[in-house]
Amino acid sequence: MHEGCSGSFQTGKEVVDKIRMMGFSKQYMPVPLRIQCKECGETFDMETFEDHCPHCKMVYGVTPCHAFDPENVRAAGKDY
Repeated sequence: MHEGCSGSFQTGKEVVDKIRMMGFSKQYMPVPLRIQCKECGETFDMETFEDHCPHCKMVYGVTPCHAFDPENVRAAGKDY
């Protein structure tokens, strides 16, 4: 079921699974987010709703409704 912007997620994997299911994972975000990788500490620009750290391959996801703030980005795991 689609919960719109009110959906809540417990893990980063749930976020990534949801954006994959909805077809948003490879779509570009309106504005890239500069985030610091929680795994290796490197900073990179997240350009799509699902992206990965180019240094260690940690996968990150954010839903379109929440893509305005880096605090909403969730880590799903390396090579997830």
